[in-house]
Amino acid sequence: MVFLRVAIVFSLLSAACLTGQVPETGTLPEHWPTGGPQCSEMQEFYVHQYNPNFFILRQSGCSDYEKPFLYLIFGSDQALLWDTGSPNARVREAADRLIDRWLVTNSRPAIPLLIVHSHKHEDHIAGDAQFAGRPDTTLVKPDLASVKVFFGFKNWPDETRSLDLGKRVLDIIPIPGHTDDSLAFYDHATGILLTGDTVYPGRLYVNLADFSAFKQSLHQLAAFADGKPVAYVLGNHIEQKQTPFTDYPTGTRYQPEEHQLALGVANIDELDRVLQCLSEPRTLVLRDLTVSVRLPRQ
Repeated sequence: MVFLRVAIVFSLLSAACLTGQVPETGTLPEHWPTGGPQCSEMQEFYVHQYNPNFFILRQSGCSDYEKPFLYLIFGSDQALLWDTGSPNARVREAADRLIDRWLVTNSRPAIPLLIVHSHKHEDHIAGDAQFAGRPDTTLVKPDLASVKVFFGFKNWPDETRSLDLGKRVLDIIPIPGHTDDSLAFYDHATGILLTGDTVYPGRLYVNLADFSAFKQSLHQLAAFADGKPVAYVLGNHIEQKQTPFTDYPTGTRYQPEEHQLALGVANIDELDRVLQCLSEPRTLVLRDLTVSVRLPRQ
């Protein structure tokens, strides 16, 4: 464990030599509650404070087997909520509690909230309606046209845009493939790369017709991360087990031996190398994740 920590620090410092920036540190839990075994003892959202301005929420599998992760990030001028979760959970209440806590800690009366989605699938947008009418709140609609307009993309997906939350800059990287509107966010403050459902420890679903776009997006994501101080690659689910090359079946709510949430740039590089070697689409089983190619319905 000591060697691992030293290796991580060395890696970050090496990248910082190229970029001139050393990221803020933070902590991740060794284990995340999933969906039981006693649902009566589970909260709808498990909240972890990575550091004072970066929060991670995990929806309980007792409310939905998808158990998505959401991220709440604070700048000096604006807060960002990344996704609103699956059905059957009070995400606005959970987010508002955290925002209120942050405001008290920072002696602030209010802060605007921006809601952005990793992509448009239901398990990441189901809570949108709960924020209707919330004061000082901007919600970017979960579709490609709205994403392009809001962030000012002129040459999607071959450009990267930036978002300044106030003394906190996020890079917005188009990564179509899982869906046409899939995004990755890179937080300069922490060195965390958010990758949605495109890279995470589990089953990366790609329709056959979208496989070429997915392959290109992974190549561009690997190129983007090269030379940057990336502390962690954080996706929106965990489906993988701690045992290499194995995952939990679809629909599993309780995952007592699940993989850690965090991946690294090495996982992106590995996936990119394997994808670039393929002459035709096929399912890939790697140590920490699987690419599952979906065939067209007959």
